[in-house]
Formats: sequence, structure tokens, C-alpha cells
Amino acid sequence: MKVLSRFLGVLLVGAMVVDCSPPPVQYPYTKLVTTRRMTLKQNLLKLLPAEQQNLPEAKAEAEWLSDTAYKAAAGISRINNSHFPGWSGNALVNSRLQDRGLCWHYQHDLYRELRRRKLSFFRLGCCVRDKAESSEHNCVYIASKDGKWPHVWMLDAWKWNGRLRVEYGPELNQKRWADLEEVTDYLSDYYKEGHAIPIEQWFMVRLKNGKYGNRCDDRMRKSPQFKRMIQNINRGYQEHPNSPVNY
Repeated sequence: MKVLSRFLGVLLVGAMVVDCSPPPVQYPYTKLVTTRRMTLKQNLLKLLPAEQQNLPEAKAEAEWLSDTAYKAAAGISRINNSHFPGWSGNALVNSRLQDRGLCWHYQHDLYRELRRRKLSFFRLGCCVRDKAESSEHNCVYIASKDGKWPHVWMLDAWKWNGRLRVEYGPELNQKRWADLEEVTDYLSDYYKEGHAIPIEQWFMVRLKNGKYGNRCDDRMRKSPQFKRMIQNINRGYQEHPNSPVNY
């Protein structure tokens, strides 16, 4: 009890010092983030062969990926309703004080949003740091169509609670980071390129016993998190009846 009280006290102090609430709707359109979106676009184009970098179609695809990454990261955080970033959010989720906010939640959700368009010049993937260790961390990355790990740009929507963090793959510690092909495969099988699945729909839902089940697990329909997901979807349809996204 004393440990929990101390932990909650630390979270309270952190909340008083830093605004960790989900980014507001206008966040991706601020001057700072608009500049970051443009920078990511240019960096994505540099992944392509020289003869493709100036193609209008390639520029349009890079711009869409960059803009969607920043906008979706913020929108995902609002749906998660997470008010603490990174490991603080993890602690709340693992303590059942918060529904969602783990790094792989953000990974799955951001991957879903970036699969809404068919890509001709780029491809998406999932990656992991310190797999199966207590410090494990999961992210999404963007590579050129034929690009290989680690020549990618890594997207982290978790660490700053919806305020996207971007890192260049070759600059990461390659002994700790690795491509995560199996996760990419099963997410790609569910989220087809060009899909229109609502942003509020989660691939994995926490069951009553604390474990997670996917869309094929009948037990998920009886879980509180599944009911919350349905409420989110219904609210999203009411607010945006003609669009599967709300960011």
C-alpha cells in the first residue's frame, strides 16, 4: 500500500510539472509540428532511389505518411485517454487503473492508421527493442519499398503520449533493436492496405482475466474493454458518420 501511494504521488507531481494529457486536435497543425511533418517527408524521400525522389507520386506518398503519422499518433492518444506518457502509462495499465497505453497498443494502432493507403514507394513494418525483457519497447517503422532493416525511419507514438517521436534506424543500437516480422505479418493480414476499419477498433482487447485476446477470441466480447471499444466506435460514427478516422 505504501509503495502504491508513493507511486501515485510521483505521478501526481509529474502531472503538475508537465502537461501529459493527450494532444489536442490542433496539435499536428502547430508551427512546430508542421515543420516536423515536412522534415519527416523529406527524410522519407531520401530513403528512395535517386531517380524516384522527385517523382510527384513519391512526394505525395511521403507527405501522406508523414502527415498521417503525426495526426494519427495524437488521435490514438485521445482515444486511449491516457494522461501519462511512457513507462508511467504502462504502470497504470498494468495496475488496471487505465485501459490502454502500452507501447504495443500504440504500435498496433499506428500501424492500422498507416495502412489506410496503398503504398507504391514505401512499406511499413514493426520493430522491437530488448525483446522479451522488462525494457521491451515496440514501434512502427517506414522503409522504402525494397528497403531493408535498419535503413528505416522509426515512429514512436507511445513515449510522449501521442506526440510522435521519430528516429533513424541506423542510429539506433542494433544490438538492442530488431525487425519484428511476425507482428508485421499478422497485423498486415488483418489491416489490409486501403482498409476502412474505424480508428476506435483495437486488434487486441484485454479479457477479464487480464490476458489479451484478438478478434477471433469469443471471450473478448464479454470483456469491459471490448464494451468500451464498441462505445468508442459508436461515438465515432456519430461524430464522423462519413469517415473511419477522427484526427
